[in-house]
Amino acid sequence: MKVTIYGSGCKKCEQLSANAKAAAAALGIEVEIEKVTDVNAIIDQGVMRTPALGIDGEVVIEGKVASSDELERLLKKG
Repeated sequence: MKVTIYGSGCKKCEQLSANAKAAAAALGIEVEIEKVTDVNAIIDQGVMRTPALGIDGEVVIEGKVASSDELERLLKKG
């Protein structure tokens, strides 16, 4: 499963990445985490507010830092 973090690399982006890693570990699944910091690439994906998170190419969270619990639910669906 591929998880993509969209954002400038700010503290919120780093927290979202850490929460995604924690959620994957709690579920016992392996994820590849990619960080996209290029503004044009972020816009091309349709993201208007960062940080954002995508699972397997689909943006599922935008403009907030999701908790590990919320990310666990999303990863189960993904």
